[in-house]
Amino acid sequence: MVEYKLVSMKNIKYFLGVVVLILFISCKQEDKNATYFSSNETGIQNGGVKMVTIETPKGKFKVWTKRYGNNPKIKLLLLNGGPGMSHEYFECMESFLPKQGIEFIYYDQLGTGFSDNPKDTTMWDLPRYVEEVEQVRVALHLNKDNFYLLGHSWGGILAMQYALKYQNNLKGLIVSNMMASCPKYGEYSKVLEKQMNPEVLKTIKDLEAAKDYANPKYMELLMNNFYNQHILRLPVKDWPEPVNRSFSRLNESLYITMQGPSELGLSGKLTHWDVSKELKNISVPTLVIGAKHDTMDPEYMKWMATQFPKGTYLYCANGSHMSLYDDQQTYMNGLVSFLKKSN
Repeated sequence: MVEYKLVSMKNIKYFLGVVVLILFISCKQEDKNATYFSSNETGIQNGGVKMVTIETPKGKFKVWTKRYGNNPKIKLLLLNGGPGMSHEYFECMESFLPKQGIEFIYYDQLGTGFSDNPKDTTMWDLPRYVEEVEQVRVALHLNKDNFYLLGHSWGGILAMQYALKYQNNLKGLIVSNMMASCPKYGEYSKVLEKQMNPEVLKTIKDLEAAKDYANPKYMELLMNNFYNQHILRLPVKDWPEPVNRSFSRLNESLYITMQGPSELGLSGKLTHWDVSKELKNISVPTLVIGAKHDTMDPEYMKWMATQFPKGTYLYCANGSHMSLYDDQQTYMNGLVSFLKKSN
């Protein structure tokens, strides 16, 4: 009987210990969540939205930003692609970054999304956008102790150019699905063209030669023979809603001015942009993300990572240009790992 009581007391003590541990972990998690979702805003709360006033050669304008979460050590500013798309295709980040305690900030560049649109093509200029990012950084109180910059596609061009001028303000850089040389990007587009159905490619080229870009057949052929293979590897009808929403807001004036009207190569302001020889000057920890089926050459992306003094490469074997969707686990796990490792 005594032995039975001793065993019972041991079981009770063990059970109580487990309960206390569970409660402790639960409280810690609640504290962590409370900290992450805390707000420094005063007055009327608006969900983290901040309209930032920027100075430009053509006057003052407002750009839209939205903070998600709060982490004093990791603040990730997102630069969307296009050029001319909105921040909205980044909304998939909400399914991955908050549970890791990572703060991230949506940002619509001037002329995109919810930001002002001056409708002035002279404003669509890379150096001016670099200064815009710097003004946004200052307004959001981001600094070298917490500021990570992720640029996807065109945003990658902007991120690299920003880092070359303002890396002393950065804690880390992520270049997602963008080569450091537009001429090399143009060369690779010719490689991808050869993989297309010759008849389809001929029709596309004929429409381009006639400058008939508004012809519905042009985009239909691209979407079903190129975009679904190299932009986002899903049937077009199954593309995620945030992606479709972002595409629907595309500023064509900005896109055509910078990229040109065709996805098969460049003919806009960015045609000769190349900083491949300058990557060695970016000394902050840098993650380069490439994908097997991307419009960007994955071998070049791998090489790029070796040019940054503190560069690492994340390869999305099942992904394309939107590998944050079509190779999502690889992309998000790699991004989170980089942010936490370099923190």
